[in-house]
Amino acid sequence: MTISANNPQLKSWIEVSENSDFPIQNLPFGIFSNYSTSNKRVGVALGNKVIDLYQLFELGYLKDLPFTGGDFEAEFLNSMMAHGKLATRALRNRISELFSEGNNELKSIQTHLEQILFDQVDCEMHLPVRIGDYTDFYSSEQHAYNVGCLFRDPKNALLPNWKHIPVGYHGRSSSIVISGTNFHRPKGQTIPDPEQPPVFGPCKLLDFELEMSFITYEGKELGDSITTSEADDYIFGMCLFNDWSARDIQKWEYVPLGPFLAKNFASHVSPWIVTLDALEPFRTSGPVQEPKVLPYLEYSGNKHIDINLEVSICPENSSETIVSKSNYKHMYWNMNQQLAHHTVNGCNIKCGDMMASGTISGNDESAYGSMLELTWRGTKPIKMNDGSERKFIQDGDTVTIRGYAKKDGIRVGFGEVNAKILPAK
Repeated sequence: MTISANNPQLKSWIEVSENSDFPIQNLPFGIFSNYSTSNKRVGVALGNKVIDLYQLFELGYLKDLPFTGGDFEAEFLNSMMAHGKLATRALRNRISELFSEGNNELKSIQTHLEQILFDQVDCEMHLPVRIGDYTDFYSSEQHAYNVGCLFRDPKNALLPNWKHIPVGYHGRSSSIVISGTNFHRPKGQTIPDPEQPPVFGPCKLLDFELEMSFITYEGKELGDSITTSEADDYIFGMCLFNDWSARDIQKWEYVPLGPFLAKNFASHVSPWIVTLDALEPFRTSGPVQEPKVLPYLEYSGNKHIDINLEVSICPENSSETIVSKSNYKHMYWNMNQQLAHHTVNGCNIKCGDMMASGTISGNDESAYGSMLELTWRGTKPIKMNDGSERKFIQDGDTVTIRGYAKKDGIRVGFGEVNAKILPAK
């Protein structure tokens, strides 16, 4: 498969800094607004600019594609995505063509450039997708092992089903919010003393979870399944995901039905959706899966993706401290297997559904994807650059996740997702 927009030789006539997350080989999609319009619109990031796709369409630059103006003057990407993978691939290829060095269709018309290009700093980014349903998987073996060691014992760290199915649960989509949305510390029941009744109050063990999520196109009819070989055709793209967790609330409530109040108070996504097409050059092999998976979970080719990830904590009025450096390639179960398992029973996937990876932990302590693991349940506090220590997340802390893939001098990044924790109401 050759995707012209992925050509590593391409350069843009728009200036792009060397370490930008958004070179012409990326062209991620998002929803923005700014001083020029009160309406939300579909934008594409290129360097430090936002390309207004509604204006690009209205001025006739996208006339041979199967889109309408309403697909781009929209509050969410769903209408654009509803045209399917071949259409959005053609759209990205066309944008790449227009902004490639040597193409003068748009470059030479200053009045059009003023309507189409905006500085990112002048734009407000919004939740990119109308999320119908949200599923959270649990697909990092190291994370599952670590949690099993902390709450059970190393000999029984992985539950019997873990290497046979991509474990997951249906989460709450209404509280998924855009990066930069600060939120209040959650409250709920906890049981600080197992010999005493539960108490109610603010969570004391607030944690981040380093995750990524993928967004789907419209799936098949209810009753039909998506195979691992078909899955790529149903995945639009990916973003960074912070799935906050209230560990003390979760400990008390999760038996027998799993997470509830401990997970539904807030999850944050980065604003730019990097297409699966743009990530194709960064495919890599995955771990050997033993025992052998059932036939419907078998796959061929490289379906894991090499994406560098980091997490920082910034106390109020201080500088940030990097607390974790991990990589998405550490996942045991890949997206194709997750989607195949999700639909094998006939579950129907809708346009704009979001599926999170689960906490991404690498094979050493510096690559763990949560404070629960990094501090080993609070027994190994992390020292901040300002001299303070963290066992879990405190009020006033800002947690930031960043991610990018890089190969042969081409960097395709996701920007960042961040949020500040406010005191409980």
